[in-house]
Amino acid sequence: MHKRKRTRKIDVGDVSLGGKSPIRVQSMTKTDTTDVKATVEQIRRLELAGCEMVRVAVPDEDAVSVLGEIKRSIHIPLIADVHFKHSLALNALDQGVDKIRINPGNIGSRDRIRLIVEKARDKNVPIRVGVNAGSLESGILAYYGGPTAEALAESALVHTTYLEDIGFNNIVVSIKSSDIGTAVRAYEIYANKFHYPLHVGITAAGTLLPGSIRSSVGIGIMLSEGLGDTIRVSLTSDPVDEVRVAYEILRSLGLRQRGPMILACPTCGRCEIDVIQLAENVQKRLESVETPLKIAVMGCVVNGPGEAREADVGVAGGKGEGVVFVSGKPVKKVPELSLLDALIEQVQKMGDRSI
Repeated sequence: MHKRKRTRKIDVGDVSLGGKSPIRVQSMTKTDTTDVKATVEQIRRLELAGCEMVRVAVPDEDAVSVLGEIKRSIHIPLIADVHFKHSLALNALDQGVDKIRINPGNIGSRDRIRLIVEKARDKNVPIRVGVNAGSLESGILAYYGGPTAEALAESALVHTTYLEDIGFNNIVVSIKSSDIGTAVRAYEIYANKFHYPLHVGITAAGTLLPGSIRSSVGIGIMLSEGLGDTIRVSLTSDPVDEVRVAYEILRSLGLRQRGPMILACPTCGRCEIDVIQLAENVQKRLESVETPLKIAVMGCVVNGPGEAREADVGVAGGKGEGVVFVSGKPVKKVPELSLLDALIEQVQKMGDRSI
């Protein structure tokens, strides 16, 4: 792990980003933004999962018109995602959003960008320069012969320089590709030139399992190099899954802790209890817990007792029964059917009554 690259600190609503701030987790709604009820309900689910900023699509004036209502109904900063029409960004700012994402590849002329910048400066709202391999400027694509890492970085560098030239530095940058190597290299190039907060991710990563793996590899590489101030895991799945995967990535690298980390053995012919079902039930029962605990669900006598002893709470199975461990010490032996409740009881005794 490299030391995290120090970037400029900015504020997105009441959430700090960059500098010494924690690496923030964000997501994007998958509802029709104009359906305020569905959008707010989804955002509230994201809040419960630990999402710290949320982005909504703003494709037209109907979507812009409800942004203020959405913002008043949620508890985390609201980000407007704008493409093609700079007027949508201007109106979103008037609705009180906490950040604007614009795409240099499709937002239009520099005069339009200047208008967005002027209003964002007046309202002290940051702008994310969101470069994407699927929508690079035609001139850059032609020069580099395709959406290469160098092409992506060039787009981000050019537009960051332009914003600085007109006196704006309340900036976040993302440089996304669905190709992991391309994305990593593009961020590396940019990070050697500027010190603005980086929003990192692998775009269009895919469905839940392959998308989680590809995102974990790509984001994990960048974070291990010290790059990244906020992450979004892009999955073709429930956005709550994006938040859960994001925290697992951060926890796996020792960068943030939220909720229990459940360690479970992969099972084999030695198992004499149903570890798979027990682990899945433990995961479901502890979804609402925010306390960073280490939970072990182990199935046999080879590694089970040792792993369970290293956990805050753990169970190690035997033939139709198991031993419950707390802080490394065995506290009781219970039948297999009682293991789940016995483990949950110990978590509750540690002070978490949210289960």
